[in-house]
Amino acid sequence: MRPAAFIVDPGFCTNGILEPMPGYLGQVFDRMRTAGAVCIADEVQTGFGRCGAHMWGFGLHGVTPDIVTLGKPVANGYPLGVVVTRREIMDSFMSRTSFFSTFGGNNVACVAGMAVLDVLEKEQLQASAQNVGEHLKAGLRALQRKHDLIGDVRGMGLVIGVELVTDRKKKTPATKETKRVLNLMRDHGVLVGYEGRSANIVKIRPPMPFKIEHADQTVDAMDKALRAL
Repeated sequence: MRPAAFIVDPGFCTNGILEPMPGYLGQVFDRMRTAGAVCIADEVQTGFGRCGAHMWGFGLHGVTPDIVTLGKPVANGYPLGVVVTRREIMDSFMSRTSFFSTFGGNNVACVAGMAVLDVLEKEQLQASAQNVGEHLKAGLRALQRKHDLIGDVRGMGLVIGVELVTDRKKKTPATKETKRVLNLMRDHGVLVGYEGRSANIVKIRPPMPFKIEHADQTVDAMDKALRAL
């Protein structure tokens, strides 16, 4: 059976915010297209400048998807979903079936989406994500030198993962400790999540207006949480 589509989150967020080898995703795209599949980038978590260096997550890998899906941040939480594709793909789709949406073409949602783009440009939030993200990663890597529980700090822009392990050489997941760290950070006013197969990756994906002082607050909260274990 031949594949019809390959769907990927370019930030590999659910997998633990991974940083694959350069060219990896490009090779996957090539193989999928050779097999007759279309390549789809899910930009719900990585799009709209969050990655800092690129407006879209797929830009990190130097690839061009056939289809891009957007949601949630596209209208700052207001219900709006977007699919972007090439004309020939849409024409092929429409020639075989039809598309119907009860709320399709909602003018209010479209205005909300345009307002988000205006704010991103006016407040230069993509550049901010790059600068603040680098500052945050530097602070977290300083914590890594203090706390053996931190096995790795990775990510791009304002999509950062902190891998917690009980043994750095064996990379043993610190699953129980991760949940405790999340709760302790919450007590210090910072909300973060977790990802990864072993639920041991602290996921830091703050709002785009996140500033240097907020990054420092996050590092301080994690430091206090780790010291309290």
